Amino acid sequence: MKMNQLILTLALLTTFNLLQPPLTDAITKGRLATVLSIDGGGIRGIIPGTILAFLEAKLQELDGPNARIADYFDVVAGTSTGGLVTTMLTAPNKDSRPLYAAKDITSFYLQNSPQIFPESSRKDVVKSLTNLLGGPKYDGKYLHSLIKRLLGNLTMENTLTDVVIPTFDIKRLQPIIFSTIDAKANASKNALLSDVCISTSAAPTYLPPYYFETKDAQGNTRSFDLIDGGVAANNPTLMAITHISKQILTGQFQLTDLKPMESNRMLVLSLGTGMAKNEEKYTAAAANQWGLLGWVYSNGATPLLDVFGAATSDMVDIHVSTLFQSLGSEKNYLRIQEEGLTGDASSVDVATTENMETLVQIGNSLLKKPVSRVNLETGRSEAVQGEGTNEEALTQFAKLLSDERKLRLAN
Repeated sequence: MKMNQLILTLALLTTFNLLQPPLTDAITKGRLATVLSIDGGGIRGIIPGTILAFLEAKLQELDGPNARIADYFDVVAGTSTGGLVTTMLTAPNKDSRPLYAAKDITSFYLQNSPQIFPESSRKDVVKSLTNLLGGPKYDGKYLHSLIKRLLGNLTMENTLTDVVIPTFDIKRLQPIIFSTIDAKANASKNALLSDVCISTSAAPTYLPPYYFETKDAQGNTRSFDLIDGGVAANNPTLMAITHISKQILTGQFQLTDLKPMESNRMLVLSLGTGMAKNEEKYTAAAANQWGLLGWVYSNGATPLLDVFGAATSDMVDIHVSTLFQSLGSEKNYLRIQEEGLTGDASSVDVATTENMETLVQIGNSLLKKPVSRVNLETGRSEAVQGEGTNEEALTQFAKLLSDERKLRLAN
């Protein structure tokens, strides 16, 4: 593991050196490139929603009640349910302000999740057999209608800050990453925000794959056959870092007073949606009995999807932690993740009032927990002595974001 981490670190060090000269039409920014990343995880999107509500409240204490998350981050990346949250925070309303304040995200989940993941479909034996043999667990009709009604004709280029949302094309067997920057440069990537949101949340076995088309500047049609971006990047933090690093290297995004080898010019907040308690999810003894169907479906859960989601999220955290720690900038990367979920709280689709309220409590409790960081020897997250709680770290993070924004406005 150490060799792979070293190779990745050396590769990304080149990016962080930022030595190439800027282009003449570069966008002048401040001292920091700011990144927000939100994992996938279905109903568990309530957890990062709670964290974001706290952060936005702290920003409002500093800069007034109209402060919004989108005002402070250069890139907001989200996968699956994280992609929905990303869009809620960055899509413009009629006044060119975010559709949702962060404090309203939890209410959105509480109100709509029971219709997105109806209990009748989850508990219906006939529906479960149908899901096992063919067809998704949920038809997606309510989710599709809701998203299309909320977002209307807004497209990727309309977001209030640069967003990055991954999907996966099952026809071409390749990730398709939608971003505001790409949408402005290439009409075929300027998809409807509703189409992108529906696609990135189309978790296999849970919701149906999604097809849509776009046209380029010459009128040529491009088709997409997409599923949940979580199969490629359930934790999109590294993807977001690479995205903005590319802009810096090409001069599209220019930091002020840049000096070679500076390692503290990126500020990254990465929010997980929680993980099942390690020793309680699955066992080797149980998995020994699984065939193809067992790996896809076991006691109402989807082991293969759980494994992929947890593996990609953890590997990204390990890689990004390696990078920041090797550069002595570990405090510039804050990963907030709950790793002790049990029972219904660890599911992606149990939308009962009781479970959703539990997820809100988990998010609030997570704020009180100590800051954690990956131990590069073990790959496990451990509490960091002397850095306080996540709540205290977010309060400090808000101050850095506020100072950065004030600097940019002054410039």
